[in-house]
Amino acid sequence: MARYYRLGGGLLALALVALVLALTVGGSTHGSQNAAQNLAAQAAARARQLPGPSQHARSPGPVISHPTKAPASAHARAPAGAAEVRDPEESRSFPVSGAVHYKTAATPSTAADEEFHPSPGAASTGQIKSELRAEEKAQSEEHASAARTAGAGSAATPVPGGESIGGNGQLPIPSGVPEVIQKVVAGANAITDFPYVYGGGHGSFVDNAYDCSGSVSYALAAGGLLSAPETSGELESWGAPGPGRYITVYANAGHTYMYVDGVLYDTAGRSGTYASRWQVGAVDNSGFVARHYPGL
Repeated sequence: MARYYRLGGGLLALALVALVLALTVGGSTHGSQNAAQNLAAQAAARARQLPGPSQHARSPGPVISHPTKAPASAHARAPAGAAEVRDPEESRSFPVSGAVHYKTAATPSTAADEEFHPSPGAASTGQIKSELRAEEKAQSEEHASAARTAGAGSAATPVPGGESIGGNGQLPIPSGVPEVIQKVVAGANAITDFPYVYGGGHGSFVDNAYDCSGSVSYALAAGGLLSAPETSGELESWGAPGPGRYITVYANAGHTYMYVDGVLYDTAGRSGTYASRWQVGAVDNSGFVARHYPGL
């Protein structure tokens, strides 16, 4: 900035010198006077064109392009009410397109009450929590869950075309488990043969088709473990981290399923459009977040 002021001052001084010379040299021709005046005028004009403090702000630095913030991890909880990522397992769930002509489910609590009959000697949730606090197992819960799966699921023969259990597709209500788990099984039984429609069971628990997260949400609600349907992304934050003793929900941004008393409940991999969501065996849990209800 200082160099502009020095340059402007120099030009003004040159103009004044030229003007003095023109006035003091009496023998100068009219053409010489005009030349001096023109020189002075040009110098003054150039001085006026130099930018002042208000015309020449500090030159900005180079424009830096900041990359857009990376999207949240697929394992972060989706905002409440947000649409879930399209189920990558949809093609393995025998999806129904167009109008669905099927019975309508009851509310989860009604379904649980209609199908649930308490088994003699069923432990209460309080008793189970007390046992868990006193119990110190060396074996990890993952191994225990795998053992239960091998005992409960592998004994059944799957329906051809997939891994759905046979018979009426319903899982017998297990004994010796907390009542809440029995109700979850009863609720899952109520919609186990319903068709798959992406988004089914999310507008309301009462529907005639259920997708993966709609199915899990319905069963959890039957046990009083959920008050509103959740997407698979939202189920990544349900309950507490890690596998449970009786119930483990596996979820990621696009798909979810669960094990209840060691038996797989999943829309993907079943044997047909109206085949059971209860399935024989187990699946690879890689890429999924394990969640359980505290004490269960």
